[in-house]
Amino acid sequence: MHRITTGSPFEARLAYSRAVVKGGWCFVSGVTGYDYADMSMPVDAAQQARNCFATIFTVLHEAGFSRDDIVRVQYTLVDAELVDVVASALSDALGYVRPAATMVIAGLIRPEMKIEIEVTAFKG
Repeated sequence: MHRITTGSPFEARLAYSRAVVKGGWCFVSGVTGYDYADMSMPVDAAQQARNCFATIFTVLHEAGFSRDDIVRVQYTLVDAELVDVVASALSDALGYVRPAATMVIAGLIRPEMKIEIEVTAFKG
């Protein structure tokens, strides 16, 4: 088993890995829209979604996977009205991959967070 970290302060404080690779599987923990280089969070939910995918794709690459290997995605949004706001960012990131998906409306741990994205990738 291989664990990957991005150095986010949330990973150490909340005791999780950004991703775990086991066999042909890569499980990427929920990613929010922070730009981890400077820990800034855009106000715009679509930009938060794009930041999520930038982090996810970087982590997948480090693990030896690509976006084409994504088989499952879960989106958590804080408000159903944000679905239309983020739709183009989701489609741009995974439109041709079309993994199995779930979308949940729920609260997140910080008020500035509008979306969290979790993916599972598989290389068979």
